[in-house]
Amino acid sequence: MPLATPTLHTHRLHLRPVEARDAEPLLALMSDVEVMRFWDSPPWQELGQAERFAQRSASMADDGSGVRLTIERADDEAFLGWCAVGGYDEDFRLATVTYVLSRHAWGHGYATEAMAAVVDWAYQNLDLNRLQTEVDTRNPPSARVLEKLGFTREGTLRENCIVDGDVSDSWIYGLIASDREVPGRT
Repeated sequence: MPLATPTLHTHRLHLRPVEARDAEPLLALMSDVEVMRFWDSPPWQELGQAERFAQRSASMADDGSGVRLTIERADDEAFLGWCAVGGYDEDFRLATVTYVLSRHAWGHGYATEAMAAVVDWAYQNLDLNRLQTEVDTRNPPSARVLEKLGFTREGTLRENCIVDGDVSDSWIYGLIASDREVPGRT
């Protein structure tokens, strides 16, 4: 069943469907070695990768497997990155969240703000029981974003990722629907 890709607004951000016009900023983001240091694939090398990513973003919504959103700063529409709810399984009532922000956007709370909106949208619109994600264990700032949103670190996947010969571990994080109802949790 197709999913309607949302447009979301927060205090400082505008999240909208990934479009073909995003290819160049996507390539700049995903070719940045520092941004991709903890990612599960090497930095992109060509514009075609970004164009295929934008095309796949539309087909994800069409086939009902998820949505991808461009993250823009609301005041000047500057491209900051992208986020997604993917791997949506209606029967298991689960999905995976993902986000990537450009270096100039790090440390400003944008990831937390964007993902709070995405998590809220996912739970309000997809009848989810569980959201999950993985974080490279060498990336504590990303883990902190998830923890601020109420995600729980559930374990470590040892040596689950090898990119260009670099072996790394990942933490698995989960957020159960009932966790969102606990007083004091975000």
